[in-house]
Amino acid sequence: MPEHGGRLNAAAARYGIARADWLDLSTGINPHGWSPPALPAACWNRLPEPDDGLDAAVQAHYGRAALVTAGSQAAILALPRLRAAGRIGILGPTYAEHAHAWAQAGHTLQTLTVAALPAALERLDGLVVVNPDNPSARRLPAATLLDWHARLAAHGGWLLVDEAFSDAEPADSLLAHGEREGLIVLRSLGKFFGLAGVRVGFVFAVPALRAALDALLGPWTVAGPSRAVAALALADRDWQAAMRARLAQESGRLVRLLTRHNLQPHAGTALFQWVAHADAANFAERLARRGVLVRHFSEPAGLRFGLPADEAALRRLDLALAGVRAERMG
Repeated sequence: MPEHGGRLNAAAARYGIARADWLDLSTGINPHGWSPPALPAACWNRLPEPDDGLDAAVQAHYGRAALVTAGSQAAILALPRLRAAGRIGILGPTYAEHAHAWAQAGHTLQTLTVAALPAALERLDGLVVVNPDNPSARRLPAATLLDWHARLAAHGGWLLVDEAFSDAEPADSLLAHGEREGLIVLRSLGKFFGLAGVRVGFVFAVPALRAALDALLGPWTVAGPSRAVAALALADRDWQAAMRARLAQESGRLVRLLTRHNLQPHAGTALFQWVAHADAANFAERLARRGVLVRHFSEPAGLRFGLPADEAALRRLDLALAGVRAERMG
């Protein structure tokens, strides 16, 4: 199975550092997540209702109808089963769950670069793009993606765009361009809203595809409390506006800190920074011994730094990075 950030219990056991003593920067989850209020008892003791107001909240927030799923992960796993085995391009390297799911469903995969991809489109039955990318933070303009979609759709192909990090910075989102045959866009509450634990995702596609995915997943896939939280979070426009401004400020602060330690980010989003680094595994190991957890990647080689939650967390990262640099120079 692909590896993920946030495995804090495993890190605590491996390094002998209590869970409470870690600075966890291993995910791209907003450290200032939306705070749910107390929920009605019916959320807990009745089966979820399809007309509970969540669909209307999604429509009002995104301007589009969507199928609500148990996180975008549920859609990532199920969507490959809605197509006959074919040739699927992955714009990579990228979030590993996509390739894993398509391969498990019997499809033939081809990992492509941005430069090589246009020449391959007519040979593909589908293309998966994470935009902005995780972990590299690569961004593609909507015009490029729409061109790729048109070329795929001309022979019945799909373009699947995972916009997990677009809620904080929606400028290049495809949601404003309407429903199009063969275009699928994924969002979730996990990153910008900081609600990864409620497991709520959204699949934007034409009605027939949403219906087919709904039938495959079956009833009650999202718990009642999660549906209630999702509807409230999507409706809280004041929180969203204030949070976008806050994240922009704090991501800039993280960039400046990393740069002072000769770790100039090569790209980033509002929720994480990507640093290309040839010795990423060793660097992450040295940070972990200091109780700071980050993600390292071998392909491409680099480090992903999530957003510190406050000044104390930023100061701790500053001291850990100084310690690693002194150790490496000693």
